[in-house]
Amino acid sequence: MRKFLTLSLLAASLAAPAFAAQGLQINGTFIPQARIDSAVKQMTAQGQPDSPQLRQAARDRVVLTELLRQEAMKKGLDKSPDYRNELENLQSALLANLYVRDFMKSHPVSEADVRAEYDRMKVQMARKEYRARHILVPSQEEAAKVLEQLKKGARFEDLARQYSIDTGSKANGGDLGFVDPAQLVPEFSGAMTKLAKGQITQTPVKSQFGWHIIQLTDTKEADFPALDAVRAQLEQQIQGQRFD
Repeated sequence: MRKFLTLSLLAASLAAPAFAAQGLQINGTFIPQARIDSAVKQMTAQGQPDSPQLRQAARDRVVLTELLRQEAMKKGLDKSPDYRNELENLQSALLANLYVRDFMKSHPVSEADVRAEYDRMKVQMARKEYRARHILVPSQEEAAKVLEQLKKGARFEDLARQYSIDTGSKANGGDLGFVDPAQLVPEFSGAMTKLAKGQITQTPVKSQFGWHIIQLTDTKEADFPALDAVRAQLEQQIQGQRFD
């Protein structure tokens, strides 16, 4: 419906806008090229790629807005209290935004600032990941039997394939890969993080899923994003802190 009204209004008001050297003439009103460029900038800032089609859409938006403005003026809407109140609000918001942009421009973030913040976050967010195997069984009695076989020299991987009810890991010998302890149930992660590399829990660990026998196989420092991957986010964060 809105598209239909737009086309109707365009047809009723003018066949096509007159193109000036820099800008447009719409029903005798000159629209500078800067307004069209501003519309393009707004659309690309929203993530739309610059293209001839986008620039035409920006031009169409400016034309339609001017046509609607002219119709509003004919009805005297520019003299209404609603218009004056909204205009004051828009002016306040615009000046506030311009002040923020001016502050950001006059307080640029240096490479040293970004690297210092990156190093600080890297230390603050440093965490360890654990790689473990487990054998999950439905009862404490069965867990005790599995532990007994491990003590007699049975291979952990073989028993996991034979007894574990965790279908996601049993085919891999109970291997869970590297995980963040925070992603696991507390009972499991609490027992796992107390183990030394290669060590197996001496008693079964109960969780909501059943009874676990856990073996810690490795640990490592968790990967941290490369600086270039988070540079824009860090710059915004630093600027925001300064502005606050």
